This record gives sequence, C-alpha cells and structure tokens, in this order.
Amino acid sequence: MLNERRIILASKSPRRKELLSMIGLEYEVIPSEIEEDASETEPSLMVEQLARQKAESVKEGRYGCIVIGSDTIVCLDGEIIGKPRDESDAFGILKRLQGKTHTVYTGLCIISDDQKIVCHDAARVTFAEMSDGEILDYIRTGEPMDKAGAYGIQGVGGVFIKHIEGSYFTVIGLPIHLLYENLGKFGEAQRIWRRKTDEHRNQIT
Repeated sequence: MLNERRIILASKSPRRKELLSMIGLEYEVIPSEIEEDASETEPSLMVEQLARQKAESVKEGRYGCIVIGSDTIVCLDGEIIGKPRDESDAFGILKRLQGKTHTVYTGLCIISDDQKIVCHDAARVTFAEMSDGEILDYIRTGEPMDKAGAYGIQGVGGVFIKHIEGSYFTVIGLPIHLLYENLGKFGEAQRIWRRKTDEHRNQIT
C-alpha cells in the first residue's frame, strides 16, 4: 500500500506547477509568504537556504504531509541577478546576458514530519547576441518581468538560447530529476508512475 501523504508545493510559480503536473504528481499549492532573507552569498548555498526557508514556513503546523520548496537565481560573472524591478532594469539585465554564458542555480527542499532533504542543481546557459530592438521587443511581451535573469527559456525567450549545459528543467525552476530521486527517499516516487499508468489505461479503454 502506497503512502498517501499530502504533497504541498510551497510556491505559486506557474512554471513549477506545470512541471509537477507534467510528471503526474498529485499535489496542492500553498505558497510561502515569507520575505526572502538569505544570509548565504555563495549561489548554491543561497538557493538551498531560500528553498529551505520556503518549505519550512509552509510545513510549520502542518503534519502528515510533504512540502516541496524551491528557489532559482541567475549568476553572471560572480554576480547574482534576480527578477527585474522594471522594464529599464530588464533591458539592462538582458543587455548584460546577451552573447555570454551564465549559470542558473535552483535549490530544492523536501520536508516531511521526520525527514528533510536540501539540495540544488546548476546549469550553464549561453545567450545569443541580441540587438537593442530585439531586447525591447522581448520586454514588450511581458515575459521577462517575473523571472530571475529577465527571461523565460520555456517561452519566447527560448529563441535567444544557443546552448544549455545541464538540465533544462533546472533553468525553468525545478530540477525534476532531483525531485523524483529524493521523493523516492520519502517513499513517494511510485505515485508519479501509478497516476501516469492510470491515465494511460483510461485513454485506451
């Protein structure tokens, strides 16, 4: 008998929700409302710390469940780049990224009543050269405004990505290979395949 603990995503990110739904995981969303407060300055440690803070804040007072927290940052030449403040800031970020390779770090934290796993993954992303007109046109789509690094690889921004070294899903914001691997340590990974098997059976009957 598989354990049927609730699985909670501590994020309102539509990209993370889409990825969990894509792999067939049954979950609910309770976004973390905490102010991000990272004392770590090394990127890999920072995303782990922020992912842990989000997961812990949602897990507090909730029992018999598993909470998933995640956080993503972009790092170029040793500098961490967050979400743009406004369109002018988005232009400056994209101007810096174009024609260069940066690193995307995504932290993952999974917490149950008696277990906690914190880890991260990193991927290197190379941007194509972009004209000022292309940058302005891209900003006008609105896509850059809620994303670390001011771009979405899974959307229009993908046309400017020349090369990825690492996981595409890490760049989107949730390293699903690490998620699956670590859900197995909580005895939950089989739920993904059971739901997918049921979906397939329903499609052919």
